[in-house]
This record gives sequence, structure tokens and C-alpha cells, in this order.
Amino acid sequence: MKLGRNDPCHCGSGKKFKRCCMSSVSKQHAQVFDDVEAMLAMNPNLSLDEINAVLQHKVQDRNNQPHPDFCGVTPTQMANWLYAPFDELQWVTISTPDSLSASPVMRYLALILDEAMAQEGSLKATSKGNLPTKLVKHASELLPEFAVAQFERDISISEFTGSNEDKFNALHYTRVLAEISGIIYRHSGRYHVKKSAQKRYRALGIQAFFKPMLEAAISKYNWGYLDGFEFDVDLRTFWLFMLWRIQSHNGMEQLIKEVMTAFPDLLLVFPTDDYFSPERNLSMLIESRFIERFLQFWGFVTIDPRRYINAEPVVRVVQVQPLLKQTFQFTIST
Repeated sequence: MKLGRNDPCHCGSGKKFKRCCMSSVSKQHAQVFDDVEAMLAMNPNLSLDEINAVLQHKVQDRNNQPHPDFCGVTPTQMANWLYAPFDELQWVTISTPDSLSASPVMRYLALILDEAMAQEGSLKATSKGNLPTKLVKHASELLPEFAVAQFERDISISEFTGSNEDKFNALHYTRVLAEISGIIYRHSGRYHVKKSAQKRYRALGIQAFFKPMLEAAISKYNWGYLDGFEFDVDLRTFWLFMLWRIQSHNGMEQLIKEVMTAFPDLLLVFPTDDYFSPERNLSMLIESRFIERFLQFWGFVTIDPRRYINAEPVVRVVQVQPLLKQTFQFTIST
């Protein structure tokens, strides 16, 4: 979908696009108009058609020049990454890995489908509408098979294990994605696997649902669903840029700096207070929603959940897992 200058910006700031994330590109466009003014001063007899042709050429040329604020990505490339539908993304190939055994989300989905199809295509939900306790227990038992960093002490709600779905974020996330993707639905106190999904699962296995689940995760699922941040930015718009950068260098601090440089107006969403700066608020949002509850849920990365050790802040390093590079191959040259 093409975003107009006066449309609300996708970042969630509430501002018009021209006043928000368009600003970096607008700087280049302003330079184009300066060039045109200089050209008119030297060639005052140019016709309107000639001026438009020159202007169009200059804008296209600028848009296809690597932009330093975008880590060398051109404005044309960035526009595709920000606004193109999932199946129209360019400069990246998204593949379904041969094995999904290292992906918590896909392993949990397989558990749900297997349990339902063993019961003629559906399974009984709890009175609260959650997945049955027996399935939750089986999902918890998979934890040793995943490359995830765990707290050294028990906490009431865990990402990758729990006594029920309410206390098991990654499993709950998977179930929600499966519903959003149209793989399962709840009716009359049971979770049903759609007939078409059953057929695909029998024919192609869990790989059949990798891309539909991934598309739902980045375009339909609300990334703020599992947290209570007071100030909000829709990070889904920037997911591919952030993924490209974290795959390049693994550094959380560097990623935050690159996002702030590329999209400085994101900081305007957050107030400056006595507790956290706008930069710190944005950093916490990216760590929680993008790294921990997107990339890590899918098995693409791991990150130590500890932010402090002996009251000292920890330099957080993202460990890129093989599944990430098997899924995303970038063709951006910088």
C-alpha cells in the first residue's frame, strides 16, 4: 500500500507521514528542489514539461542513491521494506527451512495440530478458552530442545514453559497466531483445525504453515498484546530493516542507534521524564517486542533475559541462530 504525504504514519505516532518517518527522505527531496531552482536560474526559458522531466529524473536518481541514515539502503528500497505487502518484499528472499525443530512457535503449532487431529480434528478448550492442560505440559517438556536463555529462578509467567496457557507466553502467542492465520478456530468450547488446514498438514507437514504464520506475526498480530507499555510505537513497520541490521552485527545497542538514526521522529512519541529517556523507552520496546517476543519466539535468535548482574547493567548481545539465515537471505549491497 502506498502511503500518501497526509496519511497517518504507520509508526503509530498519530502524525501525518510527511511530518514523521518521511522526514529523512524529505531531506533528499528538498535538495532536489534546490537543484531545480539553481537550474532555472541558469535556464529561465525551460518549459514546464522540461522542468517536470528534469525533476522526475533527479528524484528517481536521489531515491536510488544509498542513504547513510539507512545504513546504505536507498529510499526506494526502504519504502518497499516499510510498506510493501509480505509477498511483495524485495531485496530479500524468505524461505521455509527444511527443518523447523528449532522453532518454538512451529513446534507448539505441530503439537496443537497433532492433538486435534488425533481427536477427529478438534480438541476441548478449558473453561477460560485456553488450550488443555495436558497439551501445555507437553509443550513445556520441549524447552530443553530449544536454544533459549532462561532466568536462573522461577517466575510466575514464563515465555517457554508454564502450568497453563495463561502462564506460557510463547504457547499463547502461537495459538493466537494460528487463529489469526485461519488454521484453527474456536467453536462450542473446542478448537477446530480447518478442513483445508488438515489437508495441507497431511500433505506438506508443518512447513505448510511457516509463511502464513510468519506473515500473520508481522502484519496482523498486535505486538503490544503481551505487554503494558504506556507509550506505543508500531514496530511492525520497521521489522525487516531491524532484522537485516541484527543479522549483520548482533548488537542491541547498535541496532537501537541505527533505528533512531533512520527514523528519528520515533523518539517524539515518548515523553522525557525522570525515569526513562525517549531513547531508553524505544530501546525497551524493541528489546521486548521485536527481539524477545518475535525473533526469539520463532527460534531466530536468543538473548540473555538478564539486564543487570550484581546491580551492573549487562551489554546485551543477540545470538543469531541458524534458522534466521535459513529463512532470510538479503541481497542488499552496501
